[in-house]
Amino acid sequence: GAEELELLERLLGLPAGNKYGVQGERKVPVLQTNNGPGLTGLMTIAAHLVRQARKDQLLGSTAEEKAVVQQWLEYRVTRVNGGSSKEDTRTVLKDLNMHLEDKVYLAGNIFTLADILMYYGLHHVMVDLTVQEKEKYLNVSRWFNHIQHYPGVRQHLSNVVFIKNRLYTNAH
Repeated sequence: GAEELELLERLLGLPAGNKYGVQGERKVPVLQTNNGPGLTGLMTIAAHLVRQARKDQLLGSTAEEKAVVQQWLEYRVTRVNGGSSKEDTRTVLKDLNMHLEDKVYLAGNIFTLADILMYYGLHHVMVDLTVQEKEKYLNVSRWFNHIQHYPGVRQHLSNVVFIKNRLYTNAH
């Protein structure tokens, strides 16, 4: 959580220096603010940083886009963070693969905070996938590869390699 928020800060061009902590055994991120109580939760803090950077378009432009971004941020926190088993991970990849079938980004045709946080949340998963698994989740792979090359997103995270040409055919 905290590391992702620091990546997000840099991506948004915000000055570093926010103090992040974690709360409870689920390690929920907390941001200590100078004025008043701290902010709690990945979605809440991330949306706050986006507004602070005056990049509100990352939260969606229309009411529908905003709702879709919110939906994927919730999914990110409940399913991607909450999921620990291989089975959970497979379900997440299946869900995303279906959703991304006819979309460039999670919220359709615009790059949003949902793409950024989903990318950060799935990076460790994608790094470990085999070539076959990446091909099985082709839409996720396409989306992930697109996001990792989006200016400023990847930062120090390792580049996940996707083989663009198939080395074999299904012909017998």
